[in-house]
Amino acid sequence: MKILKSLFAILFIAISIISCSSDDGTDGVNGADGQIGPAGPAGTANVIYSAWINAPAAAAETIDGTSGMSTSINAPELSTDILNKGTVLVYVSFGTGTFAVPYTSTAGGFVNTITAISSLQKIKLFRFRHDGAGTVNIPVSLSWRYILIPGGVAATAKKSNLDYSKMSYEEVCSRFNIQP
Repeated sequence: MKILKSLFAILFIAISIISCSSDDGTDGVNGADGQIGPAGPAGTANVIYSAWINAPAAAAETIDGTSGMSTSINAPELSTDILNKGTVLVYVSFGTGTFAVPYTSTAGGFVNTITAISSLQKIKLFRFRHDGAGTVNIPVSLSWRYILIPGGVAATAKKSNLDYSKMSYEEVCSRFNIQP
């Protein structure tokens, strides 16, 4: 094995010396540039998305005079730049499908909405009843996913008149090549 390695090293050095010879002759004329190929599919170069996660148990809280239940999920990649210039999408998944937040339902027998409030490295999930007469819990069994789209990507999308808040979860995943 040692002999084989030594022979390979000698062969490599010999090829390097021969290919670096100063007697290469004269330069030829450069050829014409080829045609530009078609644009590739949109990818996830700058888009950040979480795994499906469960939030901790919710606690009662009042936000802007509205009583409800809240909990938070960590989003360590959620930066000031994304908060100021980007887009934050939040989805909830349970037995009947995957839904964009804010999500309105009649869970608990009352019309209520779950909304997401983004801040540096955190997303607060807040559920409130529309009649203001109590609260509806946020079950720990719900699964959550966030998608963070930095400003440069969102600006490109705005040029195309895309509104991610009106797209289904599946459409957003397809657009950014995210595995649902």
